[in-house]
Amino acid sequence: MSEEWRDLENVVIVGSGPAGYTAALYTARADLNPLVVEGFAWGGLLQQTTDVENYPGYPQGVLGPQMMQDLRDQAERFGTRFITDDATKIDLSAGQGGTHVVHVGGQEITTRAVVLAMGAEPKKLGVPGEAELAARGVSYCATCDAAFFRGADTIVVGGGDTAMEDATFLSKFAGKVSVVHRRPEFRASAIMLDRARDTDNIELVTPYVVERFEAGEDGSLDRAVLENTEDASTKEIPVSGAFVAIGHKPNSHLVEGQVKLDDEGYVLVEGRSTRTKLPGVFAAGDLTDRVYRQAVTAAGTGCMAALDAEAYLRDTPIDPEAHWAPELDRVEAAAESAAHSG
Repeated sequence: MSEEWRDLENVVIVGSGPAGYTAALYTARADLNPLVVEGFAWGGLLQQTTDVENYPGYPQGVLGPQMMQDLRDQAERFGTRFITDDATKIDLSAGQGGTHVVHVGGQEITTRAVVLAMGAEPKKLGVPGEAELAARGVSYCATCDAAFFRGADTIVVGGGDTAMEDATFLSKFAGKVSVVHRRPEFRASAIMLDRARDTDNIELVTPYVVERFEAGEDGSLDRAVLENTEDASTKEIPVSGAFVAIGHKPNSHLVEGQVKLDDEGYVLVEGRSTRTKLPGVFAAGDLTDRVYRQAVTAAGTGCMAALDAEAYLRDTPIDPEAHWAPELDRVEAAAESAAHSG
């Protein structure tokens, strides 16, 4: 048979961050010799974060990029291989014998199992100063960063449940929280809206949108300029922190139409597993999580995806008619080793 099957992979992990790197760590320790297509922007959203104080194992906190480097190094220690490039196309169940093909530029990587860990991106306002002041006062995760704004004046931008939940959580730390929304009506559920309204240091500011963020002399966020959506008047609010809570966009475009997605584009999995509807295809991290979106929960599902993939490879024999025979020795030996690993 053709030697094109010489490089048949056991498992390819598409994406990095806590989910991808944890999946890599577990599959590497199971002797599955994983390959991670980690992307140019490897490490996920935590590469854009400064101090991380809520991840277990770092009692003094850690910089986001350093934590990602630590996770990557740990996975590499056990034999994980990396391609620091973006996947350009994913063909699920497109290969011979039910395998999958991940495209990276002109390279085609055929694999028995795929872990999808492409994450999700917070939706941005797209206003002046937002990008420049990210991690310098502008944040997309109140749960992550609220503690840095003790006693400070802050704003939350948004009108849904996430915005109200963020405002309520932030109110425990901040001096004042202004919830800025473009309409007097909110999309949030009644219980979440009432909870925000009943909190003394939360103020609902409508109908306004953020026109721009401005820095102070130290280069950090100093104020938000708001525009009234009815009369176009503007006003400034002095703030040290701004939390954008207008939703997330899962990076699922490469698998759209191949696996099941919900109405917002999150990959759907079976029950409490990481299995998708396709054999040998698993999904983890923020790509599947529209609720928690924390580094520690992403890492947990990365572990689950690795264990699910390991079980699949152990229990799914390779079709000897579909693949180049000498390659079977390597992949079957790895699967057998995984079955006995702890």
